[in-house]
Amino acid sequence: MAYVQPWQVRYYEADQQGVVFNAWYLAWFDEAFTNYLRYKGLSISELVNHGIDFQLVHSEIDWISGVRLGDDVSIAVEPGRIGTTSFDVHYTVLRDDVATCTAKIVYVSISSDGAGKQPVPALLRKVLTQAHADGSP
Repeated sequence: MAYVQPWQVRYYEADQQGVVFNAWYLAWFDEAFTNYLRYKGLSISELVNHGIDFQLVHSEIDWISGVRLGDDVSIAVEPGRIGTTSFDVHYTVLRDDVATCTAKIVYVSISSDGAGKQPVPALLRKVLTQAHADGSP
């Protein structure tokens, strides 16, 4: 089972048709991943204090149905592949437990001082591979 972040669509996220504008999904995923890390006991500031950061280098989003203003949704977060310097995170936006979109984002581990990419550090790798209390990743 994935980490799940509840989300309520906000007024400014919807376009004139009352549908969530596509760019907001990336912001939702960013917030959900930050909260996933916090849930696992790791804050972004702690990563930066260790000289670690990461940046999005590739995203894929497949929409199934639109999310509308007033919808309560949830965002499921599941770590995927972990390579030498990059890692994948999979997201699913759910409304009433039905997927409205799925996404995969590839992040690259970088040095927080701007020195460039670096191997995914053990601190982050541990959190990405650590099982939930129910035994799931």
